[in-house]
Amino acid sequence: MRTDEKLLRPAEHPTTRGDVPRMSRTRVWLFGLTLAVYVAIVVGVLTTSKLVTLDWQVMLWRPYKQWPQIHAFLDYFVVLGQRGPTAVMVLAWLGWRAWRHRTLHPLLVLGTSLLLLNITVGAVKYGLGRLGPHYATTVGSAEMFAGGDIFPSGHTANAVVTWGVLAYLATTPRARRLGSVISALLALGVGATTVYLGTHWVSDVLLGWAAGLLILLALPWFEPAMARAEAYILAAWQRMRDRSAGPLAAPVPASPVLVTQRTATGDDEQVPSRETVGAGARGGSGPATGATAVPGATAPHAPGRPPTGRNERTPLTPVGSRRPPVERPVRPSATPLAHQQVRGRGMVG
Repeated sequence: MRTDEKLLRPAEHPTTRGDVPRMSRTRVWLFGLTLAVYVAIVVGVLTTSKLVTLDWQVMLWRPYKQWPQIHAFLDYFVVLGQRGPTAVMVLAWLGWRAWRHRTLHPLLVLGTSLLLLNITVGAVKYGLGRLGPHYATTVGSAEMFAGGDIFPSGHTANAVVTWGVLAYLATTPRARRLGSVISALLALGVGATTVYLGTHWVSDVLLGWAAGLLILLALPWFEPAMARAEAYILAAWQRMRDRSAGPLAAPVPASPVLVTQRTATGDDEQVPSRETVGAGARGGSGPATGATAVPGATAPHAPGRPPTGRNERTPLTPVGSRRPPVERPVRPSATPLAHQQVRGRGMVG
């Protein structure tokens, strides 16, 4: 993948956007029709219509007692509608897609849909306060405004939104059609399972399907906001990386290497090594790059200077010793002075 492809915005990226549905006229009509159904279900429950009668008939029939052999399986199947497990599974897949295509669009779509789901479904749940079948008190009553939180069905709406997002983000029409069928079957199965287990009324499930479908149909309206959010996040991330990198540190000059040598007077003297002195004479090139030359220390046969005639292996002593000269005591001769004078006279004579 080229660099210019990595820097494309989500709306311009060919591998992630594909043919994502836009808010066409047909989509607007579907949204309006679904909204009308949503309102009709709420009104039917509030007015204790025949829809509430159907709720009680199914509840008293007790489907979980009619087919007890599938009860254990449906206890696990209904997990596909729980928000926590399904969000983790879908997040893992969309996170891989976001990393693969270098875009945050899939994650933003999932986050936006779940946020809309929590706000819309949660507000209606706690606003109407309907009790579930297991906590109903009066036969034939709608059980509204009694402190419950099951209308609409959260499992059903979550199944519609979570699995429907995968179909919404499909990159080809064929994958979108296949994803839509699979997500619809999962949502229908989860809703029917909650009715079978007796945790929701039939009207709860119907309203949950409508609530989830409304969120999926409304997602294209939030695409511009998601694109701006992605651009802001990427820009903030780049600024943070630039700030953490900081300015480049200047190179630290290398210190001269000192070598201990014995001078002509027999004292130990520390002088710069030949490589260090040569690097300073050549302007910083050589093995000891960046070393500073010691004043007065020059390499033998330097340019513009005649050779000294000394052996190249003889160490050079810098001009001017840093230690005061030491006066050495005169060693007494082993031969007596008188004997030396006698021998001297005999040799002279």
